[in-house]
Amino acid sequence: MASSSSSSPEMSVPRSANNTDPPVPMQARLHEVLEDLSSRFILNLPDEELASLERVCFQVEQAHWYYEDFVREQDPSFPTMTLKKFSNSLFHVCPLLSHWGDDHEQTFQSFLAYKTRVPVCGAIMINETWDKCLLVKGWKATSAWSFPKGKINEQEPRPRCAVREVLEETGYDLDEQIDPSNVVELSIKDQSISLYIVPNVPEDFHFETRTRKEISKISWFKLTDLPTWKRNKAVPGKFYLITPFIGPLKAFLRDHKPKDLPRRTLKQYMPPAVDLDTHISSEEETHGDEIAIAQESSSQSSSADNGEPQTPSPLPEYATDA
Repeated sequence: MASSSSSSPEMSVPRSANNTDPPVPMQARLHEVLEDLSSRFILNLPDEELASLERVCFQVEQAHWYYEDFVREQDPSFPTMTLKKFSNSLFHVCPLLSHWGDDHEQTFQSFLAYKTRVPVCGAIMINETWDKCLLVKGWKATSAWSFPKGKINEQEPRPRCAVREVLEETGYDLDEQIDPSNVVELSIKDQSISLYIVPNVPEDFHFETRTRKEISKISWFKLTDLPTWKRNKAVPGKFYLITPFIGPLKAFLRDHKPKDLPRRTLKQYMPPAVDLDTHISSEEETHGDEIAIAQESSSQSSSADNGEPQTPSPLPEYATDA
């Protein structure tokens, strides 16, 4: 996630001066909104960023999120737009972007290719009994569960990115717990992904996302309920970029898990997923991961893909070793 250049979410949506004035055509109102967004997100960029199509497009993406999250929330009569359609409109309105607007298709495809190569950092957060991990679910009803993570900012240290992204997505601050040496680093489809394994996260913490229209649910999952954790066990639900990290996570637990952890003796209730409003304003774009990859694993049941990812069930009466 790139940081936004906007200083305030407040924005005046253009309307008629009074009830007696003729209504302003939608196209004119939309043009005025795009001019305002151009001023907020593009016109004040440093020259070196304006010279970089990739940096400009990240600002265009920020403007798009702002449009969907705030402008349309104030006035739902404005049309929802995919990132591609929005960027095309903004390129033709903003004078500093007009030279890219004539070949918007190529420009947009170049941006998407670049964006999928931006490194991603996050965390695999383990509870105090080392048998569960925290997952987040994207905003769309069809989104999958994944580890909290996000794109790195320019010149940002990877551990700092992981702390920032986890704090934004879950409300939990890993700053005092993260160990830069406990990291799993993989490259998937030319994108570098770094996930820091952080144990002893309290289960009773009140997790709450600080994002808008990006995370819909936050929940603990038993490690044994993750895809491919147990051979030949079908896992209900949809998961995103979980399977590649299972092997390294098992190795970490084998080497670091304390031998004297207390076992559960009473049936305990697992806190339900934090369920936010699952309505989304754009049918193609979200604030989370946008890259498309193959299905997580053939071990996931095909029937799970036809319905909503399931919330993990309560813990069993007795603990099982992860």
